[in-house]
Amino acid sequence: MSKRRYDIDWIRVIVFDILIFWHVGLFFVSWGDQVQWDLPMKNNVQVSWLFWPMQFIRQWRLPILFVVSGIGTRFSLSSKSGVKYLKERFSRLFVPLLAGIFIVIPPQIYIERLTQGTVDVSYFEYYPSTFQGIYPDGNFSWGHLWFLVYLLIMSVVALPIFLYLRNNGAPLFNSFKRMIEKSPLYLYLLVIPLIIIEITLEKRFPLTMALTNDWYAISYYFICLLTGFFLANLGSSLWKAFIKVRFLSLTIGLIASILVIWMLAKGESPLWIQILKPLNVWSWILTIFGFGSRYLNRKSNILTYRNNAVYPFYILHFTIILFLGYLLMNNSMHYSLKMIIMVIGTFGLSWILYEYIIRRVALLRPLFGIKKGQQ
Repeated sequence: MSKRRYDIDWIRVIVFDILIFWHVGLFFVSWGDQVQWDLPMKNNVQVSWLFWPMQFIRQWRLPILFVVSGIGTRFSLSSKSGVKYLKERFSRLFVPLLAGIFIVIPPQIYIERLTQGTVDVSYFEYYPSTFQGIYPDGNFSWGHLWFLVYLLIMSVVALPIFLYLRNNGAPLFNSFKRMIEKSPLYLYLLVIPLIIIEITLEKRFPLTMALTNDWYAISYYFICLLTGFFLANLGSSLWKAFIKVRFLSLTIGLIASILVIWMLAKGESPLWIQILKPLNVWSWILTIFGFGSRYLNRKSNILTYRNNAVYPFYILHFTIILFLGYLLMNNSMHYSLKMIIMVIGTFGLSWILYEYIIRRVALLRPLFGIKKGQQ
């Protein structure tokens, strides 16, 4: 269980890279409805064709992160006690969250207020008002770091389940291993809880990422976390099943994506779409894991560096995107050039801050989730 899976590391890095592209894309696309997670400002020209790839990525980008986190949790608990695991979660999630709330998020709210025309003072004059009221009415927010909040709470709540399964789950794991060895299609049984959540909660609790009254997201991502933990206990049988099912899951994912995105673009979500949406999500997760298992499970110096840098990049990137967007939003240059500047600028500035400041200043390293011993 302690043997490292480099494909999981690669998938984690790649999905967070996709997150940066997706957040840049938000600057250029209109969803046609009010959503809590949209950007507070937009480019002066919206790009209609971008709706389709953005909607595609939107389906599975967050669920796969929670599945990967669940897999990582099982590997972590193979060598840690519950108490040590909680201490590690606190240092890796709560400390960067707290630092982000005080350092990284306030510039985001300041830029938003500048865009709205509700402030006309310097950032340093604005900063004390960061703690006046809860966003969106006030200025205090955890912004894009909601992922850390949800993952921390879920990790604590799920710990008894994790420990029980680690110590007593062998019969269940062995039974499911025998099933997927007979046919990898049994992996699709794991989509059933997601379908139930989609049908019962999705329309009642729209996504807020604000923790309160966000029962659909909490339930959905919690199941994804548990599913990742469960899968990681299946050993070599799992990775072989991923490889075997990857072309079928890719086919199902392509067909399901076309149908789901087409219906969502029409503003319709009948029962069959509510069933198809989780099936689509799970098919892409299986596909990514399948091709990752086949081609990415190998160590490299690039992976080591990127794996260490991915957490600081995640913490920093959204503030940089908003800063660049604010500078470019009313510029007359073509939107494609703005996209290139924002993508290169976000990766470039994140790298400069990480390489030349964060990883070299001992005090900053834990604030951005860098483990002791990481280079």
